Amino acid sequence: MMKAAVEWQRATLAGARVMISAGTVIQVRVAQMAMGTMKPVEATRMVFEKPSAFMRATEAAMRAAAGQKGYGAVMEAALAPIEASAGANARRLSPKTLTKGKRRRS
Repeated sequence: MMKAAVEWQRATLAGARVMISAGTVIQVRVAQMAMGTMKPVEATRMVFEKPSAFMRATEAAMRAAAGQKGYGAVMEAALAPIEASAGANARRLSPKTLTKGKRRRS
């Protein structure tokens, strides 16, 4: 019982991290589009990164489900590639003053 609760907690926190990172990325990209400063490379990346992340998420979820690891673990596995992609974009697009130091680990 406790294992399932911990799995769901981790999945929920991963989902929250995705939402925060995605919000940052959307904000920066919309600002770039509005000001006309978005580079063609960034516009291309914006389109092509999503199918790749969702394909990796689907594969990870199917592997976790096939391994009968539980619903929380399946959700966590599905969010991991999306979290990695959104987090990398947020760090790359954020102003350098916000990402200068090392990330703190809790």
